[in-house]
Amino acid sequence: MGKPDGVAAVVTRRGGWPILLRRLGLVVLAAALMAVGTVFWAACAGAAPVATPVPLTLAAALGGETTAFTATRNAFGLSARNLSSQERRTFAVGNSFFRQNWVTAPASTKDRDGLGPVFNAMSCSSCHHLDGRGKPPEGPGDGERGLLLRLSVPGVDARGGPLPEPVYGGQLQDRAILGVPAEGEFVISYREVAGSFVDGESYSLRHPTYRLRGLAYGPVRPDVLVSPRVAPVIVGMGLLEAIPEGDILAAADPDDADGDGISGRANIVWDARRGGLALGRFGWKANQPTVEQQTAAAFLGDLGITSVLFPGENCSSPQTACLEAANGGSPEISGQRLGKVVMYTQTLAVPAMRDINDPQVGRGARLFVAAGCALCHTPKHTTGPHEPDAVSGQIIYPYTDLLLHDMGPELADGRPDFEADGQEWRTPPLWGIGLVETVNGHTMFMHDGRARNLTEAILWHGGEGAAARDAFKALTKEERDALIRFLKSL
Repeated sequence: MGKPDGVAAVVTRRGGWPILLRRLGLVVLAAALMAVGTVFWAACAGAAPVATPVPLTLAAALGGETTAFTATRNAFGLSARNLSSQERRTFAVGNSFFRQNWVTAPASTKDRDGLGPVFNAMSCSSCHHLDGRGKPPEGPGDGERGLLLRLSVPGVDARGGPLPEPVYGGQLQDRAILGVPAEGEFVISYREVAGSFVDGESYSLRHPTYRLRGLAYGPVRPDVLVSPRVAPVIVGMGLLEAIPEGDILAAADPDDADGDGISGRANIVWDARRGGLALGRFGWKANQPTVEQQTAAAFLGDLGITSVLFPGENCSSPQTACLEAANGGSPEISGQRLGKVVMYTQTLAVPAMRDINDPQVGRGARLFVAAGCALCHTPKHTTGPHEPDAVSGQIIYPYTDLLLHDMGPELADGRPDFEADGQEWRTPPLWGIGLVETVNGHTMFMHDGRARNLTEAILWHGGEGAAARDAFKALTKEERDALIRFLKSL
């Protein structure tokens, strides 16, 4: 196999994976791919120069020793490869609670009753199908469960978070148990926005608009703030949780002191377990501090299942039938069972990078750096001590800084979330992005699934991402294809 220009292949390959990497989980293929090329930047009108070149190491083991070497439809559903036998058993129990449907209380299945009274899905896997990425519904009759709407009104709650809409709360629940009205539903419409690359090739982006209808308890407040959220791929969350807080905060540059046009900010959010403020890491706006809280919040918001972290049902005072409905105990999921689901979510293996010897992948990686993408999609991190131990001390390549960035008005939802303003979004990890089509059968990206492919996802970048977007638009067709090929290898 030919070597990529400027990339040194240092091991032979067998069955598509580096031999030593299969045995030891070691990084065995690397190249410092630096952002250089004055001619390239001169071609990108208005693009800010990269202040400091970002080294990029290509490594098959994106998740360190946790990495799973697979590219099948179950690529997101395997346990971290370095779990003990006992941990694998706990993982399997957590998996069962993640995948199986919850039912209306009271029921003979006491471990799984308490659904609703209002909810969006009956199981975690309804939205995260095969532990992967959701997508928006294709029309009013589509039962797709991969997108929901967050709601709030101007102001903040007692803990500094979004102020829920007085009647419909913080999330629109479009389903309900028998005898309780669902809150309502939403309809998405799109308009096409035409554009073209510097070389003249045209493209079209679809801009979504959301409309609420069938609201069971009257209209929402006129100043309601609505934010669509697609369920993301959930691999590697324990590794992201194990990145030392100091490393994340050290990368923040809220005032753009280095003048590179990137001003990442940390979101500081409420930690229910600690009873105080903490660094946000998870969610589209980094509004959750831990995997446990992210999981418990999803149980309550999406399924209507209470926990020790969130013991109150999702019913506002006008929703009398909801308030009077039977529940599945208090809380409806015990701390022990929640812990098993959390452990499952923490230890889903990151699938390995593929085709690292492909010359087009190597070229695309260099272009990724040169365009400035790696300034926010930070390639490499090292995890610190953490539980479970499998995620500790790992060299990982998630391609995220876990910080908030202003992505411009076109992507704005106008809805603040703790320190995140209405134009800021957390940099999403890129590991596994090339397997979404294999696992979930679609290529819809961004926080609301508006991008129909990776090219459109790049073209939607504005604000701090505008320079990288414009650099991408200035590439030749061959260069654009190489950059996309690199992303698809992750």
